[in-house]
Amino acid sequence: MCVILLSFLPATAQNVPTPEKFLGYKLGDQFTPHDRLVRYFETVANQATDRCKLVPYGQTYEGRPLMVMAVATPENMNRLEEIRTNNLKITGLVSGTPSSVQPAIVWLSYNVHGNEAVSSEAVMQVLYDLVNPTNTEIQGWLKNMVVLLDPCLNPDGHERYVQWYKQVANFPYQPLPFSREHQEPWPGGRFNHYLFDLNRDWAWQTQQETQQRVALYNQWMPHLHADFHEMGPESPYYFAPSAKPYHEALTPWQRQFQQHIGEANRKYFDKNYWLYFTREKYDLLYPSFGDTWPSFNGAIGMTYEQGGSGRAGLGYVTSEGDTLTLTKRIAHHVAASYASIEAVASHGDQVLKEFKTYFDQSRNNPQGAYKGYLIKAKGDESKVQSIAQLLDRNGIRYSYANKGGSVKGFNYATGKSEAAKIEENDLVISAYQPKSVMLRALFDPKPMLEDSLTYDLTSWAIPYAFGVKAYGLPDAIASGNTSDKPKSPTSAQPPAVAKPYAYLVEWKDLRDIQFLSALLKKKIKIRNSEVAFEMNGKTFASGTLLITRTGNEALGDAFDTFITDQAKLAGIIPTPVSTGFVDKGFDFGSDYNHFIKAPRIGLVTGSGISTDGFSSTWHFFEQQIHYPISVIDVSRLSSVPLQQLDILILPSGSYSGVWNERMINKLKDWIQDGGKVIAIENAAEVLGEKADFEWKKKDEDKPSPKKVNSPADTLKIYGHRDREYIAEDIQGSIYQVTLDNTHPLAFGYDKSIAILFRNNSPYELMKKGWNVGYLQTTNYTAGHVGYKTKAKLQNSAIFGVQEMGRGQIIYMAENPVFRAFWHSGKLLFGNAVFMVGQAY
Repeated sequence: MCVILLSFLPATAQNVPTPEKFLGYKLGDQFTPHDRLVRYFETVANQATDRCKLVPYGQTYEGRPLMVMAVATPENMNRLEEIRTNNLKITGLVSGTPSSVQPAIVWLSYNVHGNEAVSSEAVMQVLYDLVNPTNTEIQGWLKNMVVLLDPCLNPDGHERYVQWYKQVANFPYQPLPFSREHQEPWPGGRFNHYLFDLNRDWAWQTQQETQQRVALYNQWMPHLHADFHEMGPESPYYFAPSAKPYHEALTPWQRQFQQHIGEANRKYFDKNYWLYFTREKYDLLYPSFGDTWPSFNGAIGMTYEQGGSGRAGLGYVTSEGDTLTLTKRIAHHVAASYASIEAVASHGDQVLKEFKTYFDQSRNNPQGAYKGYLIKAKGDESKVQSIAQLLDRNGIRYSYANKGGSVKGFNYATGKSEAAKIEENDLVISAYQPKSVMLRALFDPKPMLEDSLTYDLTSWAIPYAFGVKAYGLPDAIASGNTSDKPKSPTSAQPPAVAKPYAYLVEWKDLRDIQFLSALLKKKIKIRNSEVAFEMNGKTFASGTLLITRTGNEALGDAFDTFITDQAKLAGIIPTPVSTGFVDKGFDFGSDYNHFIKAPRIGLVTGSGISTDGFSSTWHFFEQQIHYPISVIDVSRLSSVPLQQLDILILPSGSYSGVWNERMINKLKDWIQDGGKVIAIENAAEVLGEKADFEWKKKDEDKPSPKKVNSPADTLKIYGHRDREYIAEDIQGSIYQVTLDNTHPLAFGYDKSIAILFRNNSPYELMKKGWNVGYLQTTNYTAGHVGYKTKAKLQNSAIFGVQEMGRGQIIYMAENPVFRAFWHSGKLLFGNAVFMVGQAY
């Protein structure tokens, strides 16, 4: 009877191989390389064309393919494009009247952290079961659903882990934790090629994998998104409900569905007597995770965490004496995948109703204190362009002011409600749009914390991250006063000059660094101004680039074309001038204008170095300003001929065993001869512990004893230990760092800069060096800072420069280019590289 039934099935469906048959081994017996994972998905797509479709969406930095598989019943596969576009009509992202017949869309993402490789094994079983027409229960779920499977969000990290494990694993595997196969070396497979954590990049999209994935996500806008992870091997399984804090923008339905997801998972896990936990650790606040970003885009977003990660390998003996196998881990993720799909199938009508309500409200009655945002463009045109690009990537609509006027709103700089003028080309963002909630989350000046114990950053607002003047508006600006594109005012174009004496480029933003980098690589001679000057009625600030014809004669008549072409590529407008004589200030030949040498740069990496610290710097040079660097393993630092470098960058790290007396003396000799060190976060702290380096931690003053009735009143309570911790903690909080902008390290800034703080170590103000960036008593802006840490950080050094002979040491208590999304600090880092030490 069974054979007869199968004979009526489409040939494509009955020919789909199981993962075991295709791979030649059972799932869980070994880790599958990415290329074989891809081939399995391609094979299933070719064999089951009536039930699935493979959708490529890009590739990684190392050239590996990125893809999702769309799975549905044959009936829904025939109208897959109609389902996708109809769903976008429901959101309002495309015009048209949506049909009332709409299947739910579920998107399941696997293996965003490469060494959490179990999920890329589990997804093969999930795919097979979804396309298997004999699995009547799953086919019943699919009647009103489309499932999108992304088998591996981070192929480069996945392959780094799998290939390492295959090289070192015992056969059979050795489960004892001290075995080599459980000691993954630095940097591990967690990260992508540039060692970025892709799970924290959803909103900012600094990495090409994220940009490509989100572009496809915005073409589907699923109703549920689940992100599959792993944690330490001693932990059981985690599923929703999520921990607090929840961002206040999450709807009651999204919160309620966390319970439905938990109920669906409990059914599977209780049936199999598997351990699990809920409502701990993993909150829904920071908008750049794989659960929160989809939540702010109308989906029910969630995280799954399986115990294991890069340490577990094929089998791992836990402290309880049980062996956690890859096979068990796969089973748990497969069950959670089913639970996700079943939960939506069980509440399908309500899921679709609430999804429609979510976007109806976003377009017509957006929630939150602000109904729009105004970003001032004058003087920050390139920053506004960068913000517009970020909004585009997130699918957020905006326009540009084309009429004057005034509004009143929350001034991000002062934290007060103030009047603001609307000027031509100011960026105007209305909250009355489909992506209203995402907009609100990205511009939230002070996210409300219902619980201070959070998983990541507690402040991140775009105006602070980009260092722009912005206002949150209680009322929207009338659309009739805006246009889709900025105008090009004639005043923005400098007057033409026949055969200019020089070109001037104001030093204000990342694009100016990109322009400088391009010219230095072509050996163009450039100077910069130490002090402000005036020409033709215009003031040019300190740091302005002076590109004179003199010194660049080798270009001949191509000089003008080359400069203007490079400026156009960078998106900037140089000012041509006919003379080197200034109306006020110092003429171009003055000693106050300094030749910029193209620096030879070494960046330290390796075991003990922070991947966050190294990755953001590496990416800054290679992908943002395209300037060549030498990457140096920390274990080889003592053998590096420092005289072949001009700059040595030390990312945050322990530097254990590196700074012995011999190496410190070598470093100091090199600095005195003109070398420059940029030491970031605890790399600065470690260096400051050595003789002759001025960067010193504060001696922490003991608080005055409080009056108590008895000694017992001072005893610590074990159950309060987490709360005691947060009194000292700082969780991605924003401070306005006061600047000495006469120093080259702060060229291009006003009197302060918004910096994201993650370290609670306070540093003394230097007595001899230059305290270029420091905190006074009122610099705190937003985010969680424990009351003890907030007091300690007052009157602390944040950015400093110490002269040593002909060289310098630049100390940075915080990383100004953190995760590549903190745009406002990039000019400061560019100053450290290109401006500090140029004969000042």
